[in-house]
Amino acid sequence: MSTLTKPEARLRRHRRVRGKVAGTAERPRLAVYRSNKGISAQLVDDVEAKTVAAASWLALPKSFKGTKTEQAKEVGKRLAAAAKSAGIERCVFDRAGYLYHGRVKALAEGAREGGLQF
Repeated sequence: MSTLTKPEARLRRHRRVRGKVAGTAERPRLAVYRSNKGISAQLVDDVEAKTVAAASWLALPKSFKGTKTEQAKEVGKRLAAAAKSAGIERCVFDRAGYLYHGRVKALAEGAREGGLQF
């Protein structure tokens, strides 16, 4: 019996979720990427293979002070604003194998506060 490492387990969850979740032009996929330093997200139309809108912690102003969870919530709000300007109101959430907890959850809540529905 072999045990999975953390990255292997995340990759397995990611593949399982991506088999079920796909984005369209009307309802793109909200793809999340989480690194040790920050978080980024983008709305992807999988049919056209195009990114509709994106937001990252790197685009936050240098004056922004807060925890990484607060940072993720702000990225979610900015992504929702970019989606609104692109004419997107609904999306499907792709957590990319990350557990729906902490920063990933904060990003989702920030996007919901910004007006995205999923």
